[in-house]
Amino acid sequence: QVKVVESGGGSVQPGSSLRLSCAASGYSGQFNWMAWFRQAPEKGREGIAAMWTNGGGTTYYADSVKGRFTVSQDNARNTVYLQMNNLKPEDTATYYCAVDRNYGYGGSWSETREYNLWGQGTQVTVSS
Repeated sequence: QVKVVESGGGSVQPGSSLRLSCAASGYSGQFNWMAWFRQAPEKGREGIAAMWTNGGGTTYYADSVKGRFTVSQDNARNTVYLQMNNLKPEDTATYYCAVDRNYGYGGSWSETREYNLWGQGTQVTVSS
């Protein structure tokens, strides 16, 4: 059974950095895409970063995090990181990892319906 697990969340002050990890286990192959979403209280789930992991590692970012967040791939299969720098209070949210893009809807990498498997999320709180 495939399992997706995020880790690395926490409470930090504005301007700080955090690195989130996502490990997807239970699958012998390489997932095609691995992505990061976040959901703030009373808001929808927002796609913020993704990597086309079996397509040369091309990365994609939402405008809200571009230049501050970086997604990278570990040498271990099906593990990605989200390096978050210069965190702001508006980055406060539960962060989710999503893998296995299905392409069935023909949508964008940042749409939740594009992904078949999700983790349980890790909380990031940015406040002074």
